[in-house]
Amino acid sequence: MLEKIVGIEHRYEEINDLLLQVGDDYQRAAELGIERAELEPLVKKARSYRQALARLEEAQVLLDSEDHELRQLAEAEIQDLEPQIELLESEIKRMLLPQEPRDRRNVIMEIRAGTGGDEAALFAADLFRMYSRYAEHHDWDVEILSSNEIGIGGFKEIAFLIKGRGAYSRFKYESGVHRVQRVPVTESQGRIHTSTATVAVLAEVDEVEIDIPDSDIRMDVYKSAGAGGQNVQKNATAVRLTHLPTGMVVQCQDERSQLQNRQRAMSILRARLYEIEEEKRRAEIDQTRRSQVGTGERSEKIRTYNFPQSRVTDHRINLSSYNLDAVMYGDIDQFIDELATRDEAERLAAVGLET
Repeated sequence: MLEKIVGIEHRYEEINDLLLQVGDDYQRAAELGIERAELEPLVKKARSYRQALARLEEAQVLLDSEDHELRQLAEAEIQDLEPQIELLESEIKRMLLPQEPRDRRNVIMEIRAGTGGDEAALFAADLFRMYSRYAEHHDWDVEILSSNEIGIGGFKEIAFLIKGRGAYSRFKYESGVHRVQRVPVTESQGRIHTSTATVAVLAEVDEVEIDIPDSDIRMDVYKSAGAGGQNVQKNATAVRLTHLPTGMVVQCQDERSQLQNRQRAMSILRARLYEIEEEKRRAEIDQTRRSQVGTGERSEKIRTYNFPQSRVTDHRINLSSYNLDAVMYGDIDQFIDELATRDEAERLAAVGLET
């Protein structure tokens, strides 16, 4: 670990020297300034760590002193320093982890009703509200990109964008199959039914990051079947995009103009294609690390919401909450925090920085 720190400290000092030499090259100065700002927190932490190690070494030498009072002071100093050093080591290891470039991005989420008919569609709507409330708690904005609503307030499917720095870093653990166990409002016998909804989590992608030739896309337009006013009903504003190389289909009809629906459909398509490429890249880099935490496999049953027991269980980490109402109101940090901690521990082990 110390070897990695030394290299970063050398680069930090090199940047400081370069900043004194750039002159009127403002673009270069800005680039160096950004890199310096990214390295500075780690360099400061590393210096505190070195100072603490030096103090510990001095205190350990004093343990051999013949002066009883001096030995007591050294013991007290060691007791104070050891937990500080342990904490600093943990923080530095965390900072040394390669950053996931997508973590800072906005996120596109797609929720689809699975098994369970209307009850599954109602559960999909519940999940959408849960994630919307979570976003509100973090002062992130939510925009519906596309939806297919049923008459009783549920969704066969809904796609939405959550705008906020770091949104993807939190929501990426939500990808998979969510299961609900409860008595449907339409059930007269009071029997508990099990339904599912699938959540897909995609990082928003800029046009420059993934090029989709026009020749790869077939666009069909049709009249919207949903609400939206007379203008939407009279004109063919809904858009269906088919990505010919993969057969992937995206459709949007919630906006009033054909252009807006096409733009939103394209943003979903780009995110899906980018995710496919990322999955390939991750598999090539490390074929052995396939833990349940963070893989985002849609076939995984990741969480169960049991209404009769007021229990929510995340099966990947075997963690349960018995405050279902709070969870459905967006209080899901307890699951995300634990998933992030497990994921971080595995990443540390993968790069030889085990805690």
